[in-house]
Formats: sequence, C-alpha cells, structure tokens
Amino acid sequence: MSEDADEKERRIVEARHKLMERWEQRMRDSPALSDARPQGSGPPNRHGMPKLPVGQTETRKWPVLDLGRKPVVPKDRWQLVVDGAVEQPLTLDWAAFMALPQTTDTSDFHCVTSWSKMDMQWVGVRFADLMARVHPTATAVHVMCHGYDGYTTNVALEEALKPDVLLAHTVDGRELAVEHGGPVRMITPQLYAWKGSKWISRIQLLTREKLGFWEMNGYSSSAHPWRDDRYSRSRGS
Repeated sequence: MSEDADEKERRIVEARHKLMERWEQRMRDSPALSDARPQGSGPPNRHGMPKLPVGQTETRKWPVLDLGRKPVVPKDRWQLVVDGAVEQPLTLDWAAFMALPQTTDTSDFHCVTSWSKMDMQWVGVRFADLMARVHPTATAVHVMCHGYDGYTTNVALEEALKPDVLLAHTVDGRELAVEHGGPVRMITPQLYAWKGSKWISRIQLLTREKLGFWEMNGYSSSAHPWRDDRYSRSRGS
C-alpha cells in the first residue's frame, strides 16, 4: 500500500471513529439492539435477537421483488451521488467505489412479505465508511436512498450507520445479479429489506424525516422485524 493510500485509510478510520462516537448511544438504543422483549423464535443472532423474527418463514430461495422495472446499469456508467446534509458531497464512479475499504460480512435478509433468507455472505462498502468520507452535518438525522429505477426509501441515520449495513456488490461469492439490485444495492440486516435500495444511485442526507415510496404507501418508517413493525400506524386512517 502506498503512503498516499495509507494516509487515506488512516483519515477514513479516524473520521469513522469520530462518527461512531457521536451516534453510538443512539445505535445501542435502537430496537434491534436494546429490545428487552423481541418477538421471534430460534437461537439468538449476533445482536441478541431471535434468529427468525415474528411472522417470518425461512427460505433457501431468494424471491425477486421490485416495482416492475429492472434497470441495467453497466459498471462504466454507474455512479453513486452522496449529498444533502454533508460537509463534503461526493460522486463515485465504479473504480472509486471499489477503491474504498471493502468489507465481507454474513447477515440475514428479512423481507416484509414474510420470508427470511439466512446467513448470506456479502461483500461491499460499509455505509459508515462512506459517511466518514462525506462527514454528515450535526443536523443530519435521516437518509433517503434513491435507486436507478426511481425507488426511494428512508432510513434513520442511527440505523444506517450500523456496521452490518453495506453497499453490496457481491453475495455468496458472486456478483450481485441485476434482478437483485446489481451492480450495487444497500442491505439493512436489522430492518426489513425494503429499507435497502436496489440499484442504488444516490444517498441523500436529510435534516428531517421524509417518506420514501413504500413509506408513503402505508409501510412503517421504522421497519423493525422483531416488533412485527411492517405497516404505518396511520395506515387506513
């Protein structure tokens, strides 16, 4: 590793530690880490929650769910914009994205339509490492993720900063297929999977909560699987 690369890595690590210090307590207080009565079954996962959340059925298949559009984005045309309430907005092409620190992590995938696929091995860039590059402002509280298909979804910043939230390009040893959101999708293992945008194109930091596509269509903004938190309380009112 060159001296420049060493220095870049050192700065990223230092910035990430500062970011974690700011948000550590809020992450610890989130339901997936602090809930005294989580709903589900099976042995505890690595966060202490039951392996299978309430209302879920384990599957070995990986069903495909989307809005009916599957954009094909070649790597040489793919870009990720990170903007909004950040000090250093950033646009990454494929080479710049792959030059960021890469993380391999195994986690479970819980779909709101009641299935869970367990122990998926992902490779990608930690959301927290990306935030260490752009420096969210002190007023940033939420994230809006945008997909190349026009999809949007909101995530509380304390949820997005958890170390198992990745911008993933590889799963179970293979490049992420188009139907599953390739070349890059976001994964949110401690929330229902709709919170992770497929074909991700933009990450927008917000100073207040705004609703994404499914949140505007009756789904929960918080989306905690171990609370069966699928739908908005105001749904149907």
